[in-house]
Amino acid sequence: MRTILIILLSVTILSSQQKGVTTGADLLFSRHAALIDGKRIGLVTNHTAVLADGRHLADALASRNGTTLAVLFGPEHGIRGDAPDGRTIRDTIDAVTSAPVYSLYGKINKPTPEMLKGVDVLVFDIQDVGARFYTFISTMFLAMEAAAEQKIPFIVLDRPNPITGTRVEGPLRVDSLKTFVGWVPVPIAHGMTVGELATMANKERWLKDGIQASLTVVSMEGWSRTQWYEQTGLGWIKPSPNMVSVGTAVVYPGMCLFEGVNVSEGRGTMAPFEQIGAPWIDGAVLAKELNSRKLPGVTFAPVQFTPEEIPGTASNPKYKGRSCGGVRLTVTDRASFASVRTGVTVVHAIRSLYRDSLTFRDRGFDRLAGTPVIREMLLKGASVAEIELQWEKELAAFRQRRAASLLYR
Repeated sequence: MRTILIILLSVTILSSQQKGVTTGADLLFSRHAALIDGKRIGLVTNHTAVLADGRHLADALASRNGTTLAVLFGPEHGIRGDAPDGRTIRDTIDAVTSAPVYSLYGKINKPTPEMLKGVDVLVFDIQDVGARFYTFISTMFLAMEAAAEQKIPFIVLDRPNPITGTRVEGPLRVDSLKTFVGWVPVPIAHGMTVGELATMANKERWLKDGIQASLTVVSMEGWSRTQWYEQTGLGWIKPSPNMVSVGTAVVYPGMCLFEGVNVSEGRGTMAPFEQIGAPWIDGAVLAKELNSRKLPGVTFAPVQFTPEEIPGTASNPKYKGRSCGGVRLTVTDRASFASVRTGVTVVHAIRSLYRDSLTFRDRGFDRLAGTPVIREMLLKGASVAEIELQWEKELAAFRQRRAASLLYR
């Protein structure tokens, strides 16, 4: 078994007023430079890898004496984060550092041995949003696997889970639905940082053939599990074009399920995932139905919107150019709000009101849910409580296994 090295920095539960969060990237330079001194670095990153002084991590590594930025690896949306959702990213040369950039979003999702030739250490630094189907973590697992196969040390520079490290909700992904939007068997809302996810993947032997990486997690300082991103003192940088705000991230785990049905998830508007609709929905009727269900921490208001292409953000959105009736969510209490339950409830309500109009993109919905069970139970007329009970049965065991990989209190 490979040695798993976890650098556990002191984590004191402090409010943002007392002390802000210091990211793993900043602590790499201030306390753990020995990990990169004299090394040729491969960096898996995007535009969110910003240091406290405003520099991008890639730029800081490229200009650092004694360290060579050998190669960059870009996830969905690219190194500089300017490609729309789902757009294939091409290999290129980074305009700022002149380092070669290999795309990990397209035909190739995993670094090849040729791409890693001459790399001494592979570093990962990307801001996640806390949902299983956000593709950045799939990129991390595959990069970690490639590093393990080539016997290259793998370093994760940790960043906060913006929706706290306490939100664990939704079904676990079943093995038959292992895809790029569900690479490991965790719930939709996993309640972990990228460093914790990497640690758990190593412990649980989720990488190919059970291989384990020589893993180092440079943990944050000053972050506690109960903190929302606004409490960290860090500035919000949209991790992807449609992840507009922390509020978007809060609703995303449940509302992203609408990508799997014939209802707009709000792409092509200024409030993606915070509003949904379709030409055949009466927003006032749907809002009344949903508010009558008294979901905790959220209210619904009728809305009318027309999705349009937004350069660099939304390409050919669902119902482009057509007026859609729907609802907009307002989260009134994040502590009690349950995103996945809310998303399933909205789908359930639409099916009850518009049975002949709502259709599922069966495989697409199941890939996001991680299981066919939610869709099958919705089609059979099961209640939301009955559906939720199915995933609650497996979450207790997951929480126990997860506990061994948590790096913060």
